[in-house]
Amino acid sequence: MDPAAPHMTLAAPLDGLLDLLAGLVDVAGWLLAHWYLLALFVAGCWGLAEWVVRRLARKASAERMALELVPARHFDPGLEEIFRRGVQLARASTSMPWWAPRRTKAVQIRLRADGSSPLRYRIEGPAGGERLLSITPFGPAVTVKKALPVADKPRTHVVRAEFILRGKPTAPLRDVPLDPDPLQPLVDAVSDLRAGLGDLAELRLDIQRAPKWTLRARRVQLMSDARRRERREAQRAARWLRQDAGGVEDSLSWQLQQLIGSKSAGAGGGRRLVMPPVPRRVDPAEALGKLADDDHLVRVQLLVMCASDTEGRAEARLGQLQAALDVFGSGSRWAMRGWHLGPWRLGADRWPSRRGFERRWELGHCQPPRPNWVRLEELTGLLKPPTRHCRLPLLAGDLPTFQFGNPELLLQGIHAGPDGRRRLVATYASETLFEVGVGKAGGGKTERALAQAIGWAHAGGGLMFVDPHRDSWPRALPFLAHTTLAKRIALIDLGAHGPAPQVSSWNPLDMRQGQVAHEVVEATADAFASVLGWDDATAPRALTILTAALAVLVAVNEAACQAGRPEDQTTLFHVRPLLTDPAFRTPALAGVEGRLDEETRAWWRVVFPTLPPDAFAVVLNPMARLAANPVTRAFLGQAAGVYNIRAAMDSKMIVWVCPGGNGPTDRLITALLARDLLRAVRSRRDVPEARRVPFRAYFDELITLTGAAPDTIASMFEDFRKYRVHVHGMTQLLARLPAPVRLSLVQNASTLASTAGSQSAIAPVTAEWGDEPGPDVVAALDRFDHYVSLTVRGRRVGPVKIAGPHLDDVFATYARPDNTAAFERAARTTAGTAPLDVLATRARGQLDRVNAFLAQLAPTTTPDHQEKTYK
Repeated sequence: MDPAAPHMTLAAPLDGLLDLLAGLVDVAGWLLAHWYLLALFVAGCWGLAEWVVRRLARKASAERMALELVPARHFDPGLEEIFRRGVQLARASTSMPWWAPRRTKAVQIRLRADGSSPLRYRIEGPAGGERLLSITPFGPAVTVKKALPVADKPRTHVVRAEFILRGKPTAPLRDVPLDPDPLQPLVDAVSDLRAGLGDLAELRLDIQRAPKWTLRARRVQLMSDARRRERREAQRAARWLRQDAGGVEDSLSWQLQQLIGSKSAGAGGGRRLVMPPVPRRVDPAEALGKLADDDHLVRVQLLVMCASDTEGRAEARLGQLQAALDVFGSGSRWAMRGWHLGPWRLGADRWPSRRGFERRWELGHCQPPRPNWVRLEELTGLLKPPTRHCRLPLLAGDLPTFQFGNPELLLQGIHAGPDGRRRLVATYASETLFEVGVGKAGGGKTERALAQAIGWAHAGGGLMFVDPHRDSWPRALPFLAHTTLAKRIALIDLGAHGPAPQVSSWNPLDMRQGQVAHEVVEATADAFASVLGWDDATAPRALTILTAALAVLVAVNEAACQAGRPEDQTTLFHVRPLLTDPAFRTPALAGVEGRLDEETRAWWRVVFPTLPPDAFAVVLNPMARLAANPVTRAFLGQAAGVYNIRAAMDSKMIVWVCPGGNGPTDRLITALLARDLLRAVRSRRDVPEARRVPFRAYFDELITLTGAAPDTIASMFEDFRKYRVHVHGMTQLLARLPAPVRLSLVQNASTLASTAGSQSAIAPVTAEWGDEPGPDVVAALDRFDHYVSLTVRGRRVGPVKIAGPHLDDVFATYARPDNTAAFERAARTTAGTAPLDVLATRARGQLDRVNAFLAQLAPTTTPDHQEKTYK
């Protein structure tokens, strides 16, 4: 064997290794010489991969769903409910196909304000998470419905911004309490948004689960940084310790101590041994902070866009939103990404960030430039819609703006927006069924009702305004004195003012319009019973006598109208001769015997003759009071009265009724008018609902009116809606109203308003609002200011603070003070007024005319035979 063979065996691998190294060096040299080819290859691979990922991401984004969450007014979730909602959102973010890129595995919360609502709350995410997100832990307090795609029109001015977390990466955001609502700063930032100017503000928060590998790498980095800092701190401490020790040993005092100590001890001392501090062990929980645990840790992306058609408003809105997000700042805070160079801001609005921003905005991709890791507890304020602790602004879309002459709107007051703009607000007339106004005298209740009534009248609507004190008529007269209203106005004034008073006329028993006889009898009898306190338990005989007498008089009037002689009809004042005068009773009963039912005829034949004379006193006493007053005698004593509320309703008349006072006789008149109104409204059942003309009844001083007819007023608030007649009531105290009226008012009120007053008087109203605002707040209102809850599009709005409309301001252009005298004469002419003495004389002679008609009605019946029959 050749001795050099082993050396040859070892040299072969070595040569091969050298050749390999040489080849690698050559390759490296070639790559260095042709680096651009490698760069192009890497760029091409990256571009291809990104193209594939984007195509897949667009395909995945096309399969997203959207839900809108609408909270109820009482929505008040707890921390646990909100946290569970956050867990749902994090879980739903993974409900994507396996091939979907990570950037699409996110759930997006959209907070949007465009003037149609204070703040719309939407959830967008994978279609596979719809079932999971549709059932929320908030329960029925939040309505979840599928959201339609949002189509935004182009705006002239648009600004974009992306917010990232700045500060200590392991520090949490501020723990914002739930009361007031954490969303309140965002709501306030968009409260003065104006849809007419094209204003738009939208905030989008994307939530996705934190990537595990990225999180682990970040933890390793944070721990390394923490250990490095700890070592630096230990080294710095050791250095300062050595310096301090050296300084002490070199000092004169220390040297003297050493000399004295060495002589006494007999030995010399050496330098002190300095032990450097050992680096403290790094606590992972302290070093990692909120990143220590994987549970409930998510990555977020916060994008904001503001737009407007007016220059400067979008930029100002973005500044307001930036200030609102500062509320969440603590050790970590939301900061706008980009730089400021003088007047320019380099951020999402500039190249190269703008294109990526718009792609993420349109497709819902979550690709924050930095991790932005937060725990679900930090996002508590954004994981739920606005709660009951959030003050929502009143926008034009929430409450329509009043338009003069528009019959679909009903004036409510003047609202001052967050930006100080004042506008006349209204409700829809078809939804404003009943209104209640409460407050102290002079607070503005009547002024507001007058403004509403005047606006309704000029829009072509019919109304009835009942005011026992008459103060409302001269106040409203200058604003109603238009020639277009002259033929529609009627003044029923029972005050009989002036040296030559004129009074209108009304016969509650008038049958010229073909009324149903038993309804007229029932309405009149109920009116007397209501005022006098009669019922089947306390005064059954009085009710029976009055009902039987009215049945006969109504039958006589039916006969007179059918005979073409309405001027010969009976009135209420003929109850007395019917009960006490056989000369009148006998022909009356004989003439209408065929018109009465068998039971009524039997009562007159069998029961009436057995009644003692004093049994009629309880019935005749109120009739005597009415007859003793010349005004009421003239008003009620005419056979063919002019006042006809049913005809007024159907022809859109404006009827002003002033009963004249609140005495016993006035209350009786009021009760008769109220009961007749109830009967007339109920008689509209013979008209198809679509053809019933809307009509409004305004009752000022409800305490006075309900004292006369409590059950009647309560029935109005319960029944009138069916017949398109709507009631507006004003009172100083709800507690002074009878219980049936008070309960019906509050239960059916579409609008509930209160001016200032004592806290005890206002408390029943604020209790209906849940004491938000409380009685102390409402009691401190200025004059003419109101808190009002309204009904708009089927939802309650408010209570909101509005200023009551003052006639001299709101209707200044409608004032016609020079036309008031002529207009009042027209109103009295329409009401058929005549001099008081003329009507009184005619009323006194009505009995003779009725007797003459009865004599012609039954000429063949002998008085002796009739008297024998009915006695």
